[in-house]
Amino acid sequence: MAHRVFAGERLVVASHNRGKLREIAALTDSLGLVTLSAGELGLPEPEETGKTFAENALIKAHAAAKRANLPALGDDSGLAVEALNGAPGIYSARWAGPRKDFAGAMDKIETMLADRRATGARDRKASFICALALAWPDGHVEVFEGSVAGRLVYPWRGRQGFGYDPMFQPEGHAQTFAEMAPEEKHEISHRARAFAKLMRQVFQGSRDVGTQARQA
Repeated sequence: MAHRVFAGERLVVASHNRGKLREIAALTDSLGLVTLSAGELGLPEPEETGKTFAENALIKAHAAAKRANLPALGDDSGLAVEALNGAPGIYSARWAGPRKDFAGAMDKIETMLADRRATGARDRKASFICALALAWPDGHVEVFEGSVAGRLVYPWRGRQGFGYDPMFQPEGHAQTFAEMAPEEKHEISHRARAFAKLMRQVFQGSRDVGTQARQA
């Protein structure tokens, strides 16, 4: 099935998460678009009732596109820990609670691993997963997913990034996402990999988004 080519000049980023907004702004910077956040437009956050990252990304994108009458990019992403059967997964943000206490959420993951006696190297395998949904006001949507594998570290390290970045060390790297410079993380992150796929199909690959992301 043919993908729809994006031909507009304005794009709504359907998120109120400042960390995500910074990363998406960096990824879209080369496109010459006017990007508007859901927060700037006063759009409410829809209830995320999906059972997958893609379903939740679609909910956000459709809601923003309908209310703003503009194309909207929805993002749903999270951390999946192998020894916890993929948790926290789509509930990654909710594990941090309304105060966005990701330090507490990371402690919770470590406690759950200890309770399960999951202490071996294999037990620390995890992945970051991202689904991006680009929706138009007429209901058309394009969905792309990206992921990056790695391992959990504890105590966590670094002050860059956001969310679970301080405890996630991607494969082939000695630093956690939170220890990397933003531009280095953007080369390999789950979000960059999903965005690279979107670029190739919806923007016809006219611009690049990270060397390694292009190879995903």
